[in-house]
Amino acid sequence: MSRFKSEEEARQAGVYISKVKSFVKREGRLTKAQGKALEEQWPHMGLNIEQGLLNLNEVFGREAPRVLEIGFGMGKSLVEMAQHAPQTDFIGIEVHRPGVGACLADAADASLSNLRVFEHDAVEVLASCIKDESLDRLQLFFPDPWHKKRHHKRRIVQSDFVQKIRSKLKIGGHFHMATDWEPYAQYMIEVMQAAEGYENTSSDGVFVPRPNYRPITKFEVRGQKLGHGVWDIIFKRVS
Repeated sequence: MSRFKSEEEARQAGVYISKVKSFVKREGRLTKAQGKALEEQWPHMGLNIEQGLLNLNEVFGREAPRVLEIGFGMGKSLVEMAQHAPQTDFIGIEVHRPGVGACLADAADASLSNLRVFEHDAVEVLASCIKDESLDRLQLFFPDPWHKKRHHKRRIVQSDFVQKIRSKLKIGGHFHMATDWEPYAQYMIEVMQAAEGYENTSSDGVFVPRPNYRPITKFEVRGQKLGHGVWDIIFKRVS
């Protein structure tokens, strides 16, 4: 893009500029149950970016605390959180279609009414569909750490991204991250400590104990048995 001053200028010139993605989209194969859930449950629980800026009170039919999770995987923990907090509304974003199908299937089995999902890129969803100061908590659990140094630019936790999140959180709202990769945990802390408008909720200024609302996944239990750690990081929006 060296000869263009911005993406908009390049677009007007008819030149497409590819963007660095923080994820790799893995289509995978849908099981019959996942496909059935997508077909039957999407009209009730699915959200589309084409809907534009959402009125969440209309989406859920009530006024309630709102939690958004980026990259919910197969959705097990997200469904569990929604089950255990019926007074709270949850929005999940995932690009892996089988994971979306699995989440919808489990949500239907649990008869949840407080969960909605997007199958789309989170950055675009935040920009186009989520109003400023509308979220009480934003969750980012076990994102891809992109281990190799040359791939660090693909990490979703970047200074510009955390400011986009900040605008969507209410004052006092929390940005909760969790990772099982210690170098990424340290990197997250560095990014967040330098970010304007945030305050670490940890008593020692680093990590926090796992909150009761975050379920322990099978993956996490397996890691703990192998001696692997998990680091929870929660920053509060203060301005």
